[in-house]
Amino acid sequence: MKPDDRLQEILSIVNDEARVLISDLTKVLKVSEMTIRRDIEHLSRLGLLRREKGYAIKGVSGSFEPAFAIRSEIASKAKNDIAKYVATLINDRETIVLDGGSTGVAIAKQLAERELTVCALSFRVADVLRAAPKVQLMVIGGFVRKGEESLIGPAALETLRNYHFDQMIMTASGLEPTYGLTEWNSDDAMIKRAAHHASTRTIVAADSSKFGVKAFGKVCELKEISILVTDSGIDKSYREHFRKAGIDLRVTK
Repeated sequence: MKPDDRLQEILSIVNDEARVLISDLTKVLKVSEMTIRRDIEHLSRLGLLRREKGYAIKGVSGSFEPAFAIRSEIASKAKNDIAKYVATLINDRETIVLDGGSTGVAIAKQLAERELTVCALSFRVADVLRAAPKVQLMVIGGFVRKGEESLIGPAALETLRNYHFDQMIMTASGLEPTYGLTEWNSDDAMIKRAAHHASTRTIVAADSSKFGVKAFGKVCELKEISILVTDSGIDKSYREHFRKAGIDLRVTK
């Protein structure tokens, strides 16, 4: 198992169990205790879990948003693979809304040479596309969230209500099959909902570490989206659930 995949698996197990013995993780993942302790120390420094007397303990609640730099580091390869796949679902000359976050930035990089009209929901995405030669870049108004650099507030909502887009590319902080898509910040959740309703179809791009996570603010139900793109780390139980629910699931190689 690759180091990045192992980190995702540790987070998944700890999120499910809340409190896990380090010795149990070594057995499940079939690596040395030294390796597991090094991984847990790394995840602890990132603020994603806590280490305490031989245990790895869940460290993030549904009202806490990990910093952008932390999210960029976790599952970076998976996010890049997802970004490449999402780019194949977009046709030239379409109008799209592109969500923020680390996955949104990865997708923006894949679209920089395309002929598109892109409405960016964050300055991080806009910064990637502002010099793109064939991209007509649109930035919604509103207030800027410090650190995250997403655009929020009444002016941002009003802008989205006045336009119609072919597609929204939505990223997610959490994805729980029975509850739906969620976002750490309630203001961001409102903007995502407005962009979703302003678009003909919504493609969700979420790496497998987001599955089973229920963040603070609800965005929409899974049945409302058109396509869900994730990586091969997705658990088999989720695949089966989405198949039965009729969700168009696309898994990158």
